[in-house]
Amino acid sequence: MLVRDAMSTVVLTIGPTHTLRQAAALMSARGVGAAVVHDPDADGIGILTERDILNSVGRGEDPDAEPADGHTTTDVVFAAPAWTLEEAARAMTHGGFRHLIVLDGNEPVGVVSVRDIIRCWSPARQHVPA
Repeated sequence: MLVRDAMSTVVLTIGPTHTLRQAAALMSARGVGAAVVHDPDADGIGILTERDILNSVGRGEDPDAEPADGHTTTDVVFAAPAWTLEEAARAMTHGGFRHLIVLDGNEPVGVVSVRDIIRCWSPARQHVPA
């Protein structure tokens, strides 16, 4: 199975000046665990994850004052839609992260998470009588 078969095509893109609270609200509303952070004045894109927000709040930082760019991972490993799920899982394991931005050319077309991969690798849920 390929990344394109497992990835979420809901790509939430935010700016670097969004606050962590704004990012969290948008992520929650869209049901995603990561946002692509795009700064039109800088090269490349980054990723902000729910863990980044959690770590900031856990340190006592104010989510209404903290901008996304202060918590964004910019040294990002990207996946291609044609990667196998094994390649994506290997990249995640090697890098110690749970989300990969999927690029088609230079455009983000999806995000694949550990949960997406597990969903594809797990047998279909079966109804178990109570």
